[in-house]
Amino acid sequence: MAKRNTITKQLILESLKNSKSAVSQEILQKELGESVDRATIYRVLNSFCEDGIVHKILGDDGKFYFAFCINCSGKQHKHNHFHFKCLTCGKIECLPNEMDINLPQGYRSVNFNGFISGYCANCSLINCF
Repeated sequence: MAKRNTITKQLILESLKNSKSAVSQEILQKELGESVDRATIYRVLNSFCEDGIVHKILGDDGKFYFAFCINCSGKQHKHNHFHFKCLTCGKIECLPNEMDINLPQGYRSVNFNGFISGYCANCSLINCF
């Protein structure tokens, strides 16, 4: 069954595409205003995850963040990489290098999601740690 392309889906997708960082449902809610309810945003985000349009990141604060998949070409998000959250500006981004995890013999990895917090290049320069 084909999924409907609604105005709400288009608004959420454009928001994700235009974002310079992974965003939470709360961030999208503030951006979209009261015209879209919380449950609809979650439903659309999870549908986008299933379709490989975005991927879900569990942050160090326990919240889920969603990032638009630039290099996935509509395929399921499978590349294994770390995500980075800046402690100063709050930006959450995908780090570009895939990680190769050495598992014990007999184990097989399907997906990996790692999270690092620290200071991004821009904030490190400003604050001179």
